[in-house]
Amino acid sequence: MEFDRVYKNGRSYANKYLVMYVFPNGTGSNRLGISVSKKIGNSVERHRAARLIRESYRLSRNRFSSGLDIVIIARTGIRGVKCPVIEEALLHLAGLHRIIGQEI
Repeated sequence: MEFDRVYKNGRSYANKYLVMYVFPNGTGSNRLGISVSKKIGNSVERHRAARLIRESYRLSRNRFSSGLDIVIIARTGIRGVKCPVIEEALLHLAGLHRIIGQEI
């Protein structure tokens, strides 16, 4: 995935835990990119945050529209947060982007 293309051309929304950029990719499937900076903490904390974001997307990916490049950036508020909270934050941002439908 070309992160720069999504950053430059995509739309973004943010909440306390995440920032989400979305841009159509012209394919029939979604591509997910995750960015976790050193502001989040050491490598253990950064990898934990990335795993939780990836798992939150996996649990709700059937509700997302298809054909999108989605870049999710972790914000410092994500430290110590449990998976259900991150999943809720992810779905909140997807709702703002209007890329989420009813569960299949």
